[in-house]
Amino acid sequence: MVLIGLGSNRGDSRRIVLDAMSRLSAYARGRVLRSHLWQTSPVDCPPLSDDYINAAVAFEPRRGLTPEGLLAGLKDMEREYGREATMVRNAPRELDLDLLLFGTETRSTADFTLPHPRAVNRLFVLAPAAEVMPDTVWPGTDRTIRELLSRLDSDEVVQRLEGAEA
Repeated sequence: MVLIGLGSNRGDSRRIVLDAMSRLSAYARGRVLRSHLWQTSPVDCPPLSDDYINAAVAFEPRRGLTPEGLLAGLKDMEREYGREATMVRNAPRELDLDLLLFGTETRSTADFTLPHPRAVNRLFVLAPAAEVMPDTVWPGTDRTIRELLSRLDSDEVVQRLEGAEA
């Protein structure tokens, strides 16, 4: 299974995330599992950054899709929504798509790392991920996403948005 984290804190974030979730079905073979939307506090962001809308999707990748091919598609989609290259780390953005897991694939290149190296320490990632893949063991941890979430000690503020089922 592929696991992708979505986030937005610029523009109509709710609409952007919901639309992007729908568009990710183009990479899937079969059903796409979608989390609720979550409102989350910014983490490691510039001062006065707005809250994020975050979510997660999981799916079986279509045949022939590689992590590199999917990552290229995710970056293209981010640019379509107006994300610009910036020198400011974690600057506000219309759309952020993170490739968190791609089955048991691992990568460590200049372009990306699989599994996502910081995901297991971020409540805003684990809360929605636990909705779509709770019993998946995170590579290198011997713990399920649900277990990682239950053990995480974080001061992040996350709130599942009711009525925002994806």
